[in-house]
Amino acid sequence: MPRVLIADKLETSGIDLLKAAGLEVDNQPNLSKEPKDKQAAAFRAADAVIVRSQPKVTADLLENPGKLRAIARAGAGVDTIDTAAATHKGIVVMNTPGGNSVSAAEHTIALMFALARRIPQADATVKAGGWDRNKYVGVQLAGKTLGIVGLGRIGREIARRAIGLDMKVVALDQFVTPEKMAELGCTPAASLDALLPQVDFLTLHVPNTPETKGMVGTRELGLLKKSAYVLNVARGGIIDEKALADALAAGVVAGAGVDVFTAEPTTPDQPLLKAPNVVLTPHLGASTVEAQENVAIEAAQLIADFLLRGQVANAVNMASVDPKELAEVRPFVDLARRLGLLHAQLAQGAIRKATLTYKGDLAGKKTRLLTAAFTAGLLEYRLSEGVNLVNAEVLARERGIEIAESSNPKKGDFASLMHAEVETEKGATVAAGTLFGDQYVRLVQLGPFRMEGYLDGVLLVFTHRDVPGLIGFVGTIFGDHKVNIAQMTVGRQTAGGEAIGILNLDNPPPEAALNAVKAHPHISNLTVVTLPAAGELPAWLG
Repeated sequence: MPRVLIADKLETSGIDLLKAAGLEVDNQPNLSKEPKDKQAAAFRAADAVIVRSQPKVTADLLENPGKLRAIARAGAGVDTIDTAAATHKGIVVMNTPGGNSVSAAEHTIALMFALARRIPQADATVKAGGWDRNKYVGVQLAGKTLGIVGLGRIGREIARRAIGLDMKVVALDQFVTPEKMAELGCTPAASLDALLPQVDFLTLHVPNTPETKGMVGTRELGLLKKSAYVLNVARGGIIDEKALADALAAGVVAGAGVDVFTAEPTTPDQPLLKAPNVVLTPHLGASTVEAQENVAIEAAQLIADFLLRGQVANAVNMASVDPKELAEVRPFVDLARRLGLLHAQLAQGAIRKATLTYKGDLAGKKTRLLTAAFTAGLLEYRLSEGVNLVNAEVLARERGIEIAESSNPKKGDFASLMHAEVETEKGATVAAGTLFGDQYVRLVQLGPFRMEGYLDGVLLVFTHRDVPGLIGFVGTIFGDHKVNIAQMTVGRQTAGGEAIGILNLDNPPPEAALNAVKAHPHISNLTVVTLPAAGELPAWLG
């Protein structure tokens, strides 16, 4: 009988589901308080483990996993699990991203009401014996504009509720098409800067990544109305907490509701603790009876389906893919992902459709994996969910992105070629790649231009007029700014016509260097693209 270890507190509904399915349950809710060797022994003895925030599932804990085959996190994130280590050991890692969406959305709405009607301050006054009604005149939500950054599961639930309150919703999400926005009742914003001046309330629902860290700081807060309110029930660090505290003290914004912090629990030096007009809660977004029940049942069902039926859902690594199938196309899977990452950074506007064409020998391989890998690369650049071979196409469909593929066994210039066209509201971009030898990924077409480019590291992609001295101009600027050019490729159709250049750089160029390059009258556009280092694979592939 398969054995399931419950390594954290889990509602009885989840435990009962496992027992009813005929699984042996080892319920150790306080396992994280035990010595590491005892934790490791409990993991080794189980076929599957369900965790929440404890214990931390580290590489050391999985060094000798015994018969362990699956880990399910009863919650949305997997930041407490070393997914790379789990993948290396052949362990499926799953989570329950939808179980607490409603609770997090409701908490966001609750903070919005608390701010609009000044409920915490009024409550404190009455309890202190006061009765100053005029001091706590609030604002109604009906007729106000709510700005949502990130229309994932939680963002969409918030939008539904805000629309029900007669609010106008303006949303920003690069991976949701205008048509899908309209279906959700939202007005799309072209950029964060365009969104901010419109809104009366701003709520953020994006992952905490290097790109989103501090995405709302002093400058962005200054773009809001002085009557606007700011909400964060997503991730600590997305809003610059010091900048927000200063903005509140200076009256730059009217108020803020914050449930998540850079450091948790908060410490006495947390700047928001002393800020005026702020409502703070201790990470309560998912803290409802219903949310806890939902994630418990969902996690238990994931484990039961895996152990008893071999089914995998909500996987955050590649374990649901057959190892033999993957080995056959592994180098092309890497190529596909890199093409997806390239397109994600070159695309302008919301992505509507990606069309993949497999030519030559590649047409006869398992192209389903390649399509999933390309889609994972296309999405992982900006999404909070763990995008991988398993869930990439589902996540794309949820965002209104159509993924199409076709195969043509006829060989052209290359024995195998992967051709990818991505359509946005502003046009289409084409990129094609192949392998040199059996492992070296190469970009052989970008737009109408043919070339041989390296798909790794920092790339500067720029379109220009094919005139003498231009490449030397760019090289001189980067030399002056201590940016080394590792590789260079240029593609053109006719001498003196439009051309494209791709420089592989040893380090990201500073803004001053980019501005100097942009100043050349024959350079029409440039983009910095960041790709994995050569040979670097994601956890779900490595």
